[in-house]
Amino acid sequence: MPDAEQSPRAEHTQGPDLAPPSGQPAPVHCPERRTAAATSPGPVPVPVSLPGVPGRPDGPGPARDPAGLATLLLPAGLVLAAVNLRPAITSLGALLDEARDGLGMSGTVAGLLASVPTLCFALFGVAAPRLARRFGPAAVVCAGMAAIAAGTAVRPFLGTTAGFLAAGVLALAGIALSNVLMPVLVKRYFPRRVGPMTGLYSMALGLGAALAAAVTVPVTGVLGGDWRTGLAVWAVPAVIAVLLWLPHLRDRAAPEPAAGPAGVPAASARPVRVTRSRTAWALAVFFGLQAGGAYVAMGWMPQIFRDAGVPGSTAGVLVALTMGFGVPLSFVLPSVAARMRSQGVLAAALGACGLAGYAGLHFAPAGGAWLWAILLGLTNCSFPLALTLIGMRARSAAGVTGLSAFVQSAGYLIAVPVPLLVGVLYQHSGGWGVPLGLMTALLVPQIVAGTLAGRDRFVEDGS
Repeated sequence: MPDAEQSPRAEHTQGPDLAPPSGQPAPVHCPERRTAAATSPGPVPVPVSLPGVPGRPDGPGPARDPAGLATLLLPAGLVLAAVNLRPAITSLGALLDEARDGLGMSGTVAGLLASVPTLCFALFGVAAPRLARRFGPAAVVCAGMAAIAAGTAVRPFLGTTAGFLAAGVLALAGIALSNVLMPVLVKRYFPRRVGPMTGLYSMALGLGAALAAAVTVPVTGVLGGDWRTGLAVWAVPAVIAVLLWLPHLRDRAAPEPAAGPAGVPAASARPVRVTRSRTAWALAVFFGLQAGGAYVAMGWMPQIFRDAGVPGSTAGVLVALTMGFGVPLSFVLPSVAARMRSQGVLAAALGACGLAGYAGLHFAPAGGAWLWAILLGLTNCSFPLALTLIGMRARSAAGVTGLSAFVQSAGYLIAVPVPLLVGVLYQHSGGWGVPLGLMTALLVPQIVAGTLAGRDRFVEDGS
């Protein structure tokens, strides 16, 4: 047929924006479909021309794909964006005493700083879906990186506690928006590699947090010893991330899957009402309880070990082991989860590690300190598992966006009171028996919620 013979030339002449997604017929015979493809709100070739992702039949090439370099740098952009999601928080912890003295900050305000990040994540994360629909998820993440860079750069130099907090909130708002949309970017640009790419950015997020906590003090010394410079320097990687995402500012919402058999619209075309999904609620509870446990580990584990007679320096190393042990597993676990039909068994196994770890901290905190630190590090791997489930429990980009916003906003609200409650119980009970009993009890609903969220369900179906 003449049309069939001309269709490859037509695709090459019109450029990569008209290339059909893999598995769909070429839009040559239907002018209406050609128009829809040409006016699609998202440039299909960018996400699909990467290795391992279905793309144009003739493959990418720098001479014929003007966005080729930006496409090749997408994994780097994803990783660098993830790296920037924690240094604004963990670098401040390393220099908190210097910042308090320099700003004349009261102890009460300094204590509240521990709860500000989770509150901001919950409040600002809600806005991510609306902004992503309006501007596209890549553009919102780019703006989030810019907010992180600006807030981190200026907050040490404003000279007042109020200015410091306001600039910090700006940076946290950028982190909150990017937190929600990272799974969306993975689902859009790497639809067949959700597990590995989620693992990659989860590992990068953990590395960014650990790196900022570990090197902020020595870097400050190298730069002259001024705590302001030591905090502001973490704006540099955020600026680099902005540059990597600038080529994708015009990306809009990802194209939805094609219509089903006999022209029946795909389920993803219907409005996604996440709050009516039992799976979404289960995932939100799982996310919130694991986040609360992680913040307890970061904030209170050193004191638990020191009260048991472990030297302060060793206690710090034990906490670093807990935080760092999960970094390589964060890369492996999502890939394993993506190959499983149901991920509930993983949620249960990680929760069981936490039960053993808290029991050990109660009965022999010093004698088995290294083992308990490792077990709680394994429990913290519930975080990359939760991120993987966000990408797997929705079919469409819109579904992932709504699910991510709901799970992280509701989850962080659940997490906010947990470390505060642990501190109150420790103060009034005079020991760690009651607080550790609380954390052990909270692991039970975490395991149940993770098992329910791990079932092979989709929020678009209302299940």
